[in-house]
Amino acid sequence: MAKPRQELGAEGVEGASAEHAVGHGRGSLSAIISVLALVFSGYSLWDSSLKAPDLKVFVPPVIQFSAPYNNTNFEVVEVPVTLLNEGGRTGTVLSMDLEVSNPKTGDTKRFYAADLGRWTMEKARSNGFEPFAPMPLAGKASKTATVLFYTNGPKQKPDQIIREPGVYNFRLVLDQAEVDDFGPLDKFFRHGPAQVSFAMELRDYDARAFQTGTLPLYSTTGRSAKTGDEQHP
Repeated sequence: MAKPRQELGAEGVEGASAEHAVGHGRGSLSAIISVLALVFSGYSLWDSSLKAPDLKVFVPPVIQFSAPYNNTNFEVVEVPVTLLNEGGRTGTVLSMDLEVSNPKTGDTKRFYAADLGRWTMEKARSNGFEPFAPMPLAGKASKTATVLFYTNGPKQKPDQIIREPGVYNFRLVLDQAEVDDFGPLDKFFRHGPAQVSFAMELRDYDARAFQTGTLPLYSTTGRSAKTGDEQHP
C-alpha cells in the first residue's frame, strides 16, 4: 500500500505546481493589463491636456479677389480658412501672411490678414468689416472664418498681381504665439509655423465685377488644400 500513497503524493505535488503556475500566469496578465491601462491613461492625459499646440490650416476649393481702386497697388484676396488645433493646449494665431505668385512672370506679392467677412464695395465704403484679431484655439478645437488679405504696403509690386486668366500660386502662413509651459521640452517638440500652399485658377477676368464685389478663383485640383499639401502645378 506504500507505493500508491507515494504515487498520490506525486500527483498532489504536480497539481499544486500546476495551480501555482496558473495563479502566477493570472498575476502576470493582471500586471500587464495594469501597465497598459496606465500607459493609455498617460497618453490620453498628454494628448488631451499636455500636448503642445499643433495647428493645421484648411482652404476650400474657391476663393475670391478684387482690385477695386484705380491707380493704386491695393488688392484684396478673400480666403475662407478653417483652423484646427490638434494639440492639447491652447494655441493662438497672432496674424496671417499670404504670398501670391504669378508663375508666368515670376512676380510675388505679399498680403496680410486685415479684416473678416465677405468683401463688397458697399461694406468697404461703410467700414462694415470685422477687424482681424488674434485667434485663440483651445486644444482639439477648430474655427472657421473668412479672412480678407490686403496688399502689404505701397511698396508691394506689381500694382496688380492677379490681372488676367491663368493659374496663380498661393502660400498662407500663420504667425503663432510660442508656448513654453514646459521649458526646454516645449522647445524640443516645437513645430514650425503652420502653412498651406495651393494653386488657384482665374477662369475669367472682368474688372466691372469689382464695382460691387469679387471674382472667383478655383482650385486646380478641385479639392480643399490643407497643411502639408503642395498643390503648385
